[in-house]
Amino acid sequence: MVTRQTIFDYIEDNYGVKPEYTFKSYPKYAVLKNLQGKWFGLVMNVSREKLGLAGTDEVDILDVKIDPELGSILREQPAYLAGYHMNKDHWLTILLDQVDDKAALQLLDGSYQLVTKSSSRLN
Repeated sequence: MVTRQTIFDYIEDNYGVKPEYTFKSYPKYAVLKNLQGKWFGLVMNVSREKLGLAGTDEVDILDVKIDPELGSILREQPAYLAGYHMNKDHWLTILLDQVDDKAALQLLDGSYQLVTKSSSRLN
């Protein structure tokens, strides 16, 4: 199981960025942006029923940008869903209580690289 704090420490140590809390209605939602201001992750707490899962308790999730082919493969596993409130092909939702640190952080790295690569092409 990976925690929010593990993710936040990792992005600060590796990318020099901190989570931003931009949603007044959702004070625990943390946006993860690269230095160019592009989103590469979003940490949220949502009820399982909103994700189409059994139960009403809240779960922490991480949305990351992903290659659509890899996303379709991962979504066959129970810990991964189509992006919650994001483009369903290009974003993946990770149930943080069902993955280990290594898996989540590798996907976070991939997301960071995807958005940073696309940002640098625009410059």
